[in-house]
Amino acid sequence: MAAANNNAHLWSPRLWPAWIGFGLLRLLIMLPYPVVLRLGRGLGRLAYRVSPSRRHVAATNLRACFPELDAPRRDALLRRHFESLGISLFEMPMAWWKTDQALRGLAHIQGLENLLDALRSGRGVILLSAHFTNLELTARLLALFAPFHAMYRRYDNPVAEYVIGGARNRVTQNAIQSGNVRAMIRSLRQGHAVWYASDRNTQRTQAVFVEFFGHLATTNTAISRIPRSTGALVVPFHGIRRASGDGYDVIVEPALAGFPTPDIAADLRRTNRLIEGWIRSHPEQYLWIHRRFRLRPNRSDPPFY
Repeated sequence: MAAANNNAHLWSPRLWPAWIGFGLLRLLIMLPYPVVLRLGRGLGRLAYRVSPSRRHVAATNLRACFPELDAPRRDALLRRHFESLGISLFEMPMAWWKTDQALRGLAHIQGLENLLDALRSGRGVILLSAHFTNLELTARLLALFAPFHAMYRRYDNPVAEYVIGGARNRVTQNAIQSGNVRAMIRSLRQGHAVWYASDRNTQRTQAVFVEFFGHLATTNTAISRIPRSTGALVVPFHGIRRASGDGYDVIVEPALAGFPTPDIAADLRRTNRLIEGWIRSHPEQYLWIHRRFRLRPNRSDPPFY
């Protein structure tokens, strides 16, 4: 009875649109995967037309990060990116609700032994990833083969937090709120793997400015500091949606050798270069609508966006 009372606020009429939206998503992901891809691309093309602010952010990022591309090629990349965003709207609920059996056929795992070997060391593992549009689903696919704990940001909408937070707790061993460094360190010291993406714009107090695609961007120092204090290994992984439409390549790389070092900025430049390499291979699948360069090195610098 107490649990029911605690969740009573979730049924407030003002939250009904959120419930309807999640219900529709749950129905749509029951469609065959090729149909989901086509729907996602169509939704992305619509979003390109009706989201000028998001389009501006993504276009600004692409212009800054790919100056070697001429305007027509950058525009074509921008349009493909929005198609990828549209697909991601369906990939996320697939990650939350699809059964393990339904998802296994989409998973093409490369380098799983790198993660398993690191876990056998007993030192704990930071699974270093990046914000690709398919991240939620490719992380779920990896969890089918090697369960891990995950860092996540709480949602302001209580329905979204109930649905998505609950799903993440089901499909990972432990969902850790972003910023709860103590919980992350505790998991690592217990020998677990923790999924962590380090490529978001972050507060000045938690970061240093290092190069990302040739521009200074706030980069969280945790990816260097936490392995130093815990002895955890850093194992990079990322996922790519296959052009053939038959699933995802989930690529787990060997643990970073000689990492961390006493030079935090050098460590962050190394991880940023690693992520840049992933992005350059499939740039349309990265999350370009994120304002990665929002904070400027000097407060008096002109805004990036």
